[in-house]
Amino acid sequence: MRSGPNIIPWSDVRRVLVIRLRSIGDTVLATPVLSTLRRELPQAEIDIALEAWVAPLLEGLEGVGIQSIGADAAARLRAAARLKKRRYDAVINLHGGSTSSTLTAATLAKYRLGFSHYRFPRTYTHLYGSPADLWGTTELHSVEQQLAILALAGIEVDRAEPTTLPVNAAAEAAVSSRVAAKGPLALLHPAAAYETKQWPAANFARVAEHLASLGFHVAAVAARNETETLASVRQAANCVIQAFDDLTLPEVTALARRADVFVGNDSGIAHIAAAVGTPSVVIFGSSNRVHWRPWTQARHEIVFEEFACQPCPGDRCREFGEPRCILDIPVTNVINALDRITAAAGTRTPPSASI
Repeated sequence: MRSGPNIIPWSDVRRVLVIRLRSIGDTVLATPVLSTLRRELPQAEIDIALEAWVAPLLEGLEGVGIQSIGADAAARLRAAARLKKRRYDAVINLHGGSTSSTLTAATLAKYRLGFSHYRFPRTYTHLYGSPADLWGTTELHSVEQQLAILALAGIEVDRAEPTTLPVNAAAEAAVSSRVAAKGPLALLHPAAAYETKQWPAANFARVAEHLASLGFHVAAVAARNETETLASVRQAANCVIQAFDDLTLPEVTALARRADVFVGNDSGIAHIAAAVGTPSVVIFGSSNRVHWRPWTQARHEIVFEEFACQPCPGDRCREFGEPRCILDIPVTNVINALDRITAAAGTRTPPSASI
């Protein structure tokens, strides 16, 4: 531990809360902070506050308690009261929006850590200028940005700290009972939050056909409200695709862990695949590739077409009227990346397989 005027006396801290609201990807990419805290503060209890719908993703993570935060105002008031009763010594906010800052204040923790750009800055006892102050560059991954708050507060960090997800035995068994893969398994995720991040369904169908020709059992996963995307891929494909739109997040994790290769849009599911060490090809459109690339030591490639307007907010294409950044990515580029990944990972079937 380092010392200094803005450094927390961590040896005195017995209970820590990490706040990370929002998405699946945000949750996965917060796990290096949790791993670091478990290692560097062995005397402390570590909790993480997550939105209730995503909280199951981390249930069972060793040494970490889960505090679920409901979506409506009443649920969040109850959560604030519950967090206050926990009597945290330190709260580390990795989000910085209005809700997370309000929850931080509600804990009344002695040490409340955030960055200077956060909402309601008077909420915090310790504010740090920017991750760039630590790393010397603004070209940072989300994991590096989040680890920076620990390092600036005096905790030793490993810049390459991996993401991690717990193994859920019940989810593993449920997935095993439903996936009848006799050979290697390829997992597709053809959906995305915005059209600027969603490669066309017909293109995923071509990728599925290529994988099937190599001997892969092809599965595709999406949320219940994305069933139409799964149907479009299956209808366009000249091969069998097993589709799942009803899996829990632990079951999605189990399916990704079982897969030999993952192909999908930049999304939370891609971060799950990266966290469980599945070789992957991730297709990028409007997103910041430096910030959101797969954080993994497994073999992976990102596929994209360069546009001067990237990255952008992604809610719509303001430059062309349609998201050419994702639509213009050729199928051959994804298949070539996939061939390199599967060959290097040793998951490709023998050369006698038809192509």
